[in-house]
Amino acid sequence: MNTPPSPRGAERSDETTVRIGALVPLTRPGWVEAGRHLLAGLELAVGDVNDAGGIGGRPLELVIRDTAADPQRAAAAVDELARLGVVALAGEYHSVVARAAAARADALGLPFLCSSAVLDALTDEPTEWVARLAPAQSHGWKLYADFLLDAGHRRVAVATEPSAYWASGTRILRGHLAPRGGTVLELDARALDPTAVCERLVDNRATALLLLVGAPEPAVSLVRSVRGDRRLASIMIGAPAGQPEFAVWPTLLGDDGGAIPFLRYLPERLSPLGVRVGAALRERLAEAPSFVAFEGYDTVAVLTDMLRSHGSDPAGLAGAWPRVAVEGTRGLIRFSRAPGISVWQWAWPPTQVVDRDPARPDRFRVLHAA
Repeated sequence: MNTPPSPRGAERSDETTVRIGALVPLTRPGWVEAGRHLLAGLELAVGDVNDAGGIGGRPLELVIRDTAADPQRAAAAVDELARLGVVALAGEYHSVVARAAAARADALGLPFLCSSAVLDALTDEPTEWVARLAPAQSHGWKLYADFLLDAGHRRVAVATEPSAYWASGTRILRGHLAPRGGTVLELDARALDPTAVCERLVDNRATALLLLVGAPEPAVSLVRSVRGDRRLASIMIGAPAGQPEFAVWPTLLGDDGGAIPFLRYLPERLSPLGVRVGAALRERLAEAPSFVAFEGYDTVAVLTDMLRSHGSDPAGLAGAWPRVAVEGTRGLIRFSRAPGISVWQWAWPPTQVVDRDPARPDRFRVLHAA
């Protein structure tokens, strides 16, 4: 753990506000839809905090930086936000980007509450400065593997792209399926076009294809090709990373976008707070809010509680993670040291495997839950 002096003091530019730095993918190649929902949740929560009197009478301000799915850009943004005097960092969706931000926050001694990234190894070594709301990838993807096994899938193929996140997901799936008689066939989506992927699925008698690739491409093209191949009429397409969560999915794929199971971090029924926040998010986004939007709201709710209870000193905030007990939109949020996880972790948020109902693409069906 790094415990350097805080990068605060003379560089703080405005003592009338309490500033939180927000890291969000808002431009390509970042997952813009996820970034938009994450930011909507963060901003809605900040508005609610200020309507309730702010932090000790001081307004809460969100200082937003676009990471564009670029780890180097995120690390530079952390440096800039520290110079601007933010008391903490929030957000980020992409795991490899959040990892870079977490490393820099740890080095600077700046508290960082990661909203949405799931990569288990968010930092190389245990740190007191970083906490996370989203479940670790090993937790969610093992649940997904259990869903596959329960549905009778033992011959699983993954269409994947080079990435630490996708490679980690493949290892988790293989490690959980292999002892139970399952196999995982890797198909390089950069070396094989969608037609070639279909041929490999037929040759290997796969019963499920998982999309461990970016959206909208090549995920959309892969779905169209598989759905259009009569030989693969019985194959299940899955997307554990959640590509079908956002409204752009059925817009791009129509009927082909249904019945593709993915991981979703929501309870089956929201609390009264969750219902109220969900309605406000729907109005703000002009579409149904994703679980990512709720993660954004909960991030600010946690940081606000910590700031009101423990003040804005970075070391004081970092020491407060294990004392957090905040009623969020998806349940009571507490942080602990989960085995194998190097950051303070909410263990665990509600986790489901869901899909979009082909008959009603705006409706989600819960297929499996933790």
